[in-house]
Amino acid sequence: VPSTFDHNTIWPLNGAHASIINCTDCHIGGNFNNTPNTCVGCHQADYNATTNPNHSAAGFPTDCTQCHDETAWVPSTFDHNTIWPLNGAHANVPNCTDCHIGGNFNNTPNTCVGCHQADYNGANNPNHLSAGFPTDCTLCHNETAWDPSTFDHDNMYFPIYSGKHKDEWNTCSECHTTSGNFMAFSCIDCHEHDDPADMADKHDNVSGYVYSSPACYACHPDGKK
Repeated sequence: VPSTFDHNTIWPLNGAHASIINCTDCHIGGNFNNTPNTCVGCHQADYNATTNPNHSAAGFPTDCTQCHDETAWVPSTFDHNTIWPLNGAHANVPNCTDCHIGGNFNNTPNTCVGCHQADYNGANNPNHLSAGFPTDCTLCHNETAWDPSTFDHDNMYFPIYSGKHKDEWNTCSECHTTSGNFMAFSCIDCHEHDDPADMADKHDNVSGYVYSSPACYACHPDGKK
C-alpha cells in the first residue's frame, strides 16, 4: 500500500535531496521525529571540512543557502561581484584572508584606505600623509597597480614637470597652500605678486582683471606667459 505521506508538506526534496535513496540517510537510526530542519543540522561535517576558505575558522554563517544551493555543495553560488567586484590586482589576491583579516568576513572595509592605509602612509613621492592627500585612492590610482600613479598633473591640470615651472618647486604645498584641499591653489604666493596695486597696473588693459589665483590660471592655463 503506497503511503499517503507527502514529504513536500514538511521538507521539499529538491535538487540533490531528491536523489537520496534511503530515508535513513537523513533520518539517522530510523528516527523520524525531530529530524534537523536547518542546513547545518545535516551538513555540519561539510561545513567543518571546507577549507577554501575555511568556514569554521572564518566564522561563516551556517545558513548554507547564502552561498550554496540544493543542487550541489560545489561550486558555491556566492558571487563576490555583487558585494565587491574583484577587478585588476584584486582578482589575483590568492587568499580570502588577505582582505578578510583573521577570517572575519563581516565588516570588511569597503574603501581604498580601509585596506591600503599602509600604502598611503608609505608613499613619499610625494609624501601623501604630510601633504594631506585625499584617501580616495581612485583619484590618482587604479585597481591594476598602485604604481605608477595614473594622475597626470601636466596634462590634466597645469604643467609643473615641464615648461617654465619645471624644477621651480619642491613640495606640493608651495602651490596647494590649503592642506588636504588640492582643488585650491595659489599662484600669488609663489610669484610674490603681493602688491595688488602693482598687479592692477600691469593688467590695466585686461578687461575683467581680478587679483586672484583662479583668475591667473584662467588667463595663463599653461603658465607660459
